[in-house]
Amino acid sequence: MTSIAMADIVGDIRYIGDEIRTSRASHSMIDLRDATYFVAIAETGSLALAAERLGRTQPALSKCIQRLEDDLRTELFRHEGRRLALTQAGEVFYSRARTLLGYASEVRREISDLGTGIAGLVKIGSAATAAEYMLPPITAELIRQAPAVTLELTVGMNDVLIRGLVEKNLDLVFGPLTQTTRDSKSFESFPLVADDVVAVASHDHPIFDRAISISDLARYKWVLSGRAVATRQWLEDRFSSLGLEAPRVQMETSSISLLPRLITETKLLSFISRRNLAPGAVGSQLREIPLQETTMRREFGMIRLREAYFTPAAKLLVRIANDSSPDAGSDGRFC
Repeated sequence: MTSIAMADIVGDIRYIGDEIRTSRASHSMIDLRDATYFVAIAETGSLALAAERLGRTQPALSKCIQRLEDDLRTELFRHEGRRLALTQAGEVFYSRARTLLGYASEVRREISDLGTGIAGLVKIGSAATAAEYMLPPITAELIRQAPAVTLELTVGMNDVLIRGLVEKNLDLVFGPLTQTTRDSKSFESFPLVADDVVAVASHDHPIFDRAISISDLARYKWVLSGRAVATRQWLEDRFSSLGLEAPRVQMETSSISLLPRLITETKLLSFISRRNLAPGAVGSQLREIPLQETTMRREFGMIRLREAYFTPAAKLLVRIANDSSPDAGSDGRFC
């Protein structure tokens, strides 16, 4: 690391056309294309992999690194074996470059939307249950009203999807509304439909051989979501409040609702939406363990990042979801 102060590495950066101007006396430019190349190299740790991702040559990317390091007067990468790793200055520039590229993308989308109206791409993140039961009629109506719109759907766990919102890789998330998203001023959210999460097992699981008590749940092993997921946290807190040891987790998964056959074959217990147990649903071969103590009431809804650009197509999707939801009230809607 050179003696240049961290704040001076990035400088007072301003957009000018497709370039970023620093406040250096030389008035040198950092091209947004160079910033894009830099981010790809940082994320892959390899000139070859970055070149493949970007459709560019390795010499072109090498020149990009040289331009940036000459302009910023510090090294951005160091070699760790065959991998390129970020220096401390590189870490700072990577964070700033991602933010700047995100804003540049939003500017382009907003200006483009002024000319094209309700069109363009809507990037949706959805929990598996929401993707199965909420999205089909809503997206069908969006396509009917705005056939020029294209959709990009990412299905995942709620913690991953919220991170996608924060990093501006997603426009909207359909999923459970947690205390974090409700209380944070960073997010705008409201409920669409209520949902119950219940303990389940295969139909022939021995837990059903006699009357079931809460203590019986501690005798068997579980397949659950990761520790960062709200349903897992609720269940562990519930066990603790009832004086039980935490559920004995034999398997963690990123999508329990997609694994009903695994739950059946392994004779593990699990914790999934009651909606998944209906006839014809993905978990119809599973059976609810009927205990009120382990029934979690939650609300599904839509979540967006307040500071992010709200495209006309995304606004239309929100209005359609509002209009189609019997549980959505008049308060808290955004449009």
